[in-house]
Amino acid sequence: MIINALGELTNPNVDDVIIDDRVLSEAKASGLTAVNITIGYTWGDFDPYTHTLRELDLWDGLIATHSDHLLQVRSAADLRRAHTEGRIGVIYGFQNAVAVDAERVPFFADRGVRVIQLTYNQANHLGGGSMAPENLGLTDLGHSTIAALNDHSLMVDLSHSGRQTCLQATRASRQPVSINHTGCRALTDLPRNKTDEELRLVADRGGFVGIYFMPFLALSGDARAADVVEHIVHAVDVCGEDAVGIGTDGPITTVDDLDAYRTRLAVQQAERADAGAGAAGELGALPFVVDLRGVDQFRQLVRLLEQRGFREERIAKIMGGNFLAYASRIWA
Repeated sequence: MIINALGELTNPNVDDVIIDDRVLSEAKASGLTAVNITIGYTWGDFDPYTHTLRELDLWDGLIATHSDHLLQVRSAADLRRAHTEGRIGVIYGFQNAVAVDAERVPFFADRGVRVIQLTYNQANHLGGGSMAPENLGLTDLGHSTIAALNDHSLMVDLSHSGRQTCLQATRASRQPVSINHTGCRALTDLPRNKTDEELRLVADRGGFVGIYFMPFLALSGDARAADVVEHIVHAVDVCGEDAVGIGTDGPITTVDDLDAYRTRLAVQQAERADAGAGAAGELGALPFVVDLRGVDQFRQLVRLLEQRGFREERIAKIMGGNFLAYASRIWA
């Protein structure tokens, strides 16, 4: 099983959210079992709640239209079902809980949302993001929202959170929490990566850590497949082999025209910076690892881990087994 704890199921060569034949065929060809996609408000100048409802409706429709190929994941059993039936499991997740509070948690749970990331890079009403002041921790509303997420068996994802918010939220949660897409700050000292203290605390409490395929794995911003491997190795050393997986933060389908893409990306990165939504290390960097993308990305990672001496059982855990086990602990 290959379970991407945070990724995309779209075509990066078009602006709209489109599930076309290419996206479906390449996702299946990659061996992907399931992916946690980002739904709803992350950043931007529009109403977070309205936008989130619109995107939930959009993805409900996409999955219904492509039900032969896609399966909405509401439980760990659905992950196994997707694998058995040869469909792609789609996990609804938020990357910013700005539209969420304790009273809305039951509604979002009923709509099928299964992962709630507390903050994006900025601070919100729940806590501090990775680019917020270091001393900004979990708020009172953050505590009550985590309690509601626990009550409704939803994952508390601390990707993008600041250090204090991450540590406090991990301790406040009655259930194990996750950091679904991150790197290791001990290797690359950037705010989007997590300290060993954060990684270890999450793992010690039964949680999950996913390593991304992102530029933040190298100070140069030009991360390579070898960097992904090194961050996985470090995470396993800190967290143990039962807590680490992958959360690529990217699609299967590749960018066809990199020059045109760089032009569009520069505009978006400037807008993110102006809005305070960007992260240190992203300006001018491609949001993926250039030599670990496309249909063969997962098989290539497996080969690289084999070359590092990882045995088959450990690799299977990293590629999906550990997320499945974590989901089994959280989702009702």
